[in-house]
Amino acid sequence: MSYHKELAAAKKAASLAARLCQNVQKALLQSDVQSKTDKTPVTVADYGSQALVSFVLQQELRAEFSLVAEEDSKDLRKDGAQEIVERITKLVNYSLTSDGSYNVTLSTEDVLKAIDSGRSEGGSQGQHWVLDPIDGTKGFLRGDQYAIALALLDGGKVVLGVLACPNLPLTSLKDAGQHSPNNEVGCLFFAEVGGGTYMQPLDGSSAVKVQVSAVENPEEASFFESYEAAHSMHDLTSLIAQKLGVKAPPVRIDSQAKYGALSRGDGAIYLRFPHKGYREKIWDHAAGCIVVTAGGVVTDAAGQPLDFSKGKHLDVDTGIIVTNQKLMPLLLNAVKESLKEKAPSS
Repeated sequence: MSYHKELAAAKKAASLAARLCQNVQKALLQSDVQSKTDKTPVTVADYGSQALVSFVLQQELRAEFSLVAEEDSKDLRKDGAQEIVERITKLVNYSLTSDGSYNVTLSTEDVLKAIDSGRSEGGSQGQHWVLDPIDGTKGFLRGDQYAIALALLDGGKVVLGVLACPNLPLTSLKDAGQHSPNNEVGCLFFAEVGGGTYMQPLDGSSAVKVQVSAVENPEEASFFESYEAAHSMHDLTSLIAQKLGVKAPPVRIDSQAKYGALSRGDGAIYLRFPHKGYREKIWDHAAGCIVVTAGGVVTDAAGQPLDFSKGKHLDVDTGIIVTNQKLMPLLLNAVKESLKEKAPSS
C-alpha cells in the first residue's frame, strides 16, 4: 500500500510547524527578558506546532483522522490563559499566511479544537497519526537541537515518519559539530515503509537519499545519547561503549534529531537508557524509528523490536538501542554484559 499522499501532507505539516517554532525560538534567544526557567515560549511553540500540524493534516487529507499527541487544551481553557491563547492563535495564523497555501484565519476556538484533535489513544486497529510537537524542550530553550516528529501508524506499525530538525546542520555533525559554521541548518528527514530514507533542507529544496553508517568495527563507531543526564543513564552508556571498544566520546544532543543524524551516518549507534520507572511514549520514537530502519535496526535492550500498537506508551525492556545490522549483535552483547554488571547483586 502506498502512503504518498499522507507523506506529502506530513512533510507540509511538519515544515510549517518547524517555521513556527523557529520564529518563537529566535524571539526567545533575542529577548533578555526571558529567564530560562520560564516555560512560556515552549508552551506557545508546543501548542502552536500541534494546532498547525492538526490543521494541515485535516486540510490536506480531507478525511476523519486520529491523532495521538502530547498536548491538549485543558490548561489553555482555564482562567488567566486568554493572553497565551491569543499569542498561539496569532502565531498559527501568521505561519499559515506566510506559507500562502491556506487563505484562512483561525479563531482561538478553532486553534483550541485543533489542539484537542490530538486526544486519540492510538492502538493496533486502523490508522493513527503520532505527534511530538516539540521533542527536546530543553534543547529548544537553550537554542540547541529539537525536532517536530510526526509519524503514521497503520495496524499498529509505523508506516511513515517525518522529522523536522530546524537547528541540525545540513552537513554531517562529524564535520560541523552541532552548530554549522555557514549557518546552513534545518533538515527534514522522511521515510515511507519499504522506501528508504530521504533528507532535504527545510526550505524545500531537493531531497537526497541517506544511509546509516556501514561501520563494522566498533572501534571506529561513534554513538549518540541524550544531552540531559536526567534523560539517560550516562554511566551505563559509557560502560557499554567501553565494552564495545568505542574510542570516540559520546555525541550528546537533544531530541529525535539523534535519529535523523544517525539515519545519514553521522554516527553509528544511539543508546537510550532512561532512569528506572520511566515509561517511553510512542511520540518520542515513532518518527525516528522508521527514519532509521531504512538500513538500521531499532530494538529494546533485550533485542525485541519496539511495539507501537499498545496505545500511548512503549513497554520496552530497560532501554532502546539503535545501530546498523552488522554492529547490532556486538552491541546487544555489550548491553547484556553491562546490565549484568550494573545490576545490584542480590
